[in-house]
Amino acid sequence: MLLLRFIVPQFRYTWLVATGGGILAWISVFAWQTQMPIALQFSIWQPPSLFSQSPTFVADEIAWVFTLSLVTLCLAIIITSVVRSNFPNIVSWIVILILTSLGVLAVVADNPLTLVLIWAAIDFAELIAQMRFVEDPKLSERVVIAFASRAAGIFILLWADMVSAADGQTFDFRSAPPQAGLYLLAAAALRLGVLPLHLPYPNELSIRRGFGTGLRMISAASSLILLTRIPSSSVTSMLTPYLLILVAFAAIYGGWTWMRAPDELTARPFWLIGMGSLAVAAALQANPIGAAAWGCALILVGSALFLSSETNRWLTRALLIGVLGISSLPFSLTATGWNSGGMNFWPAWPFLLLAHAMLMAGFIRHGQRTSTRSVNEEQPIWAKNVYPIGISLLLITIILLGLFGWSGALQFGNWIAASFATFLTIGLLWLTPRLHILNPVRAHWVRPSGAPWLDWGYRAMWNLYRQLRRISNTLSSVLEGESGIMWTLLFLVLFISFFTRGTP
Repeated sequence: MLLLRFIVPQFRYTWLVATGGGILAWISVFAWQTQMPIALQFSIWQPPSLFSQSPTFVADEIAWVFTLSLVTLCLAIIITSVVRSNFPNIVSWIVILILTSLGVLAVVADNPLTLVLIWAAIDFAELIAQMRFVEDPKLSERVVIAFASRAAGIFILLWADMVSAADGQTFDFRSAPPQAGLYLLAAAALRLGVLPLHLPYPNELSIRRGFGTGLRMISAASSLILLTRIPSSSVTSMLTPYLLILVAFAAIYGGWTWMRAPDELTARPFWLIGMGSLAVAAALQANPIGAAAWGCALILVGSALFLSSETNRWLTRALLIGVLGISSLPFSLTATGWNSGGMNFWPAWPFLLLAHAMLMAGFIRHGQRTSTRSVNEEQPIWAKNVYPIGISLLLITIILLGLFGWSGALQFGNWIAASFATFLTIGLLWLTPRLHILNPVRAHWVRPSGAPWLDWGYRAMWNLYRQLRRISNTLSSVLEGESGIMWTLLFLVLFISFFTRGTP
């Protein structure tokens, strides 16, 4: 598509090329089932004393479900783009295809070296893509904040690798050392794609629905895979109950804000917070299959809602399949979400179940609301008929992963917890028209131009950086001005006198 973009700018069938490539990729993922696990290792890098590992990729069942989710998302974005106001947007498709390819490489990475390289490539691709849409300097700072938070995740993962190397252990994700568990958890949390809460996109809904959804979900998937690699022995420490309490409060915040948000696109970061918190909670309870289930539900169920932009009665009803996908009921995608293979800290469970119910109630509310969708009578018939296929692919994949292909399929799970969350959801929906506090609030407090309290810490750090930059610029202007030579000589004299003080 890049070649067609530069060589044949007037090529009229780019959408067909992109769709055809997405369909072939989607079909090829099912071919993995015939030979899993599939391993690919490159030759050892030189010198061996510096590089104890080489880039290695392993396609196992966990990587398979994440890959299928990412490829389905990519294909759905391209298919549903036919009804967007900016169709055809070739550059957006190229970026989504590139990011999806890097996301697939990230979920099949088998050691920190491989994942760090892929993460860096994703970060630079996202940085370039976001800067393309930014003209306001204030908004460009949010791009840098997002890049910095994810870079911090890279450094934490590198630190975990160095700690393991210092103990004489080889760190790969199939046999991760116990001391690396908390580092993996911190790296995944920083790179979840939540901070900053609102990325600097234009207000154009077509960009926010298609390109914005892909950017958020691919970044989240490349980070959530790390939760499934945390060793069970590292989550039995004394810190686990405290971490579960913090995760529970984060889930409550995400679920509450998601449920009361005015529209689904504004609430998208809080969907990531809520569902991501449930995935972290599953990882802390030594349940990697459950963490993978919550992660895939975050991608597939959320994308089905965020990409829905047209009024279609049957499609609106079909979105209720997403509620089944995140319900944790038997044979659903998240049936294993409430299983536990390690320490059970029961005081955190009521908060997590309440957050789960808020996420389901919010999804039902956003999914059944038609006021945020448009009715474009001027669109051609073929576009109106093609658009539902993209949403249907996401919904079909949600059902499919509950029945086929990996250890999380055909599971009863913890049906008691799932039933309790379902009853809570019904209760919240019943109370919504009766309690004012449960009704959606006005949009002014969560609009992208605002900054919720979760961003305050990052704004404070950024303001500190600005002050340091101003001091640096002031010093530079003083030293580089007409009196720069005098100040340089003065500092030199003071420096010499400091080191020669007290010598005969």
